[in-house]
Amino acid sequence: GLIGAVTSGTKGVLVEVNSETDFVARNEQFQGLVKMIAQVALHAGADVEKIKATKVGSATVEAAISDAIATIGENMSLRRAAALEVGKGLVASYVHGAVIDGAGKLGVIVALESAGKADELAALGRQIAMHVAASNPQALDAASLDPEAVRREKDVMADKYRQQGKPEAMIEKIVESGLKTYYKEVTLLEQPFIHDSGKSVAQAVKEAEGRVGAPIKVAGFVRYALGE
Repeated sequence: GLIGAVTSGTKGVLVEVNSETDFVARNEQFQGLVKMIAQVALHAGADVEKIKATKVGSATVEAAISDAIATIGENMSLRRAAALEVGKGLVASYVHGAVIDGAGKLGVIVALESAGKADELAALGRQIAMHVAASNPQALDAASLDPEAVRREKDVMADKYRQQGKPEAMIEKIVESGLKTYYKEVTLLEQPFIHDSGKSVAQAVKEAEGRVGAPIKVAGFVRYALGE
C-alpha cells in the first residue's frame, strides 16, 4: 500500500491505504486513489467511516475504492487516517521514499503554532518532519508519553540495579537520572536534532524563532509507517 500526505496552510492529514501486494503501490490508478483519499480527509477529518462516506463527484470514496478493486483485481482498504490543525501557523509534511509527490511508505505531518514568517516556518516544519521520520519519537515531550511505558521503563531500570545489589534509596536516584536519558531518546523535543546533533529539537526550534520573527510551539506530530 501507500501512505498519503496532504497539507494546506494550517491543516494537514495522513492516510494509509493498504493493498494485498507491493506491486499495486506502483499502479497509477492506485496512486491516484491514495491522493484523492488524502485530499478528501483534509476536509472530512480523520474519521475513516466519514471519509469513506464522503462524495467525490457523484460517487463516494467507498465506491471509488470498490471500483479500483474491480479494475486492479486486488483487495484494498483505507486502514487509518490522522489530522492536525493549528489556529495560527502551519502543518508541514515529509514523505520518505515518495513514489509520487505526497505518497510513499512513510509519511509525517508536524504542526507548528506561530504568527511568524510562513516560508521560514515551512522550512523548519519540513526539517522537523524529516527528523520524526528518521528518529521515530514516541511522544512530543515527557508529559505526553504513555504513563504505562514510563512505568515499565522505571521497573526495568530498578530491577537491573536491585540485581546488582544497590540500596533502594540509591536505586531511586539512579532511576530518575536514567529517565532523563530515556526522555532524550524517545521524546521529540528532547531528541538530538538530526540536522544538528549538537542541539535538541527544542533548542533548534528556539533558535529558529529569530528567523521566523515570532515564538514557535510544536503543537503535535503524526508518523505513519506502512503496515506498522
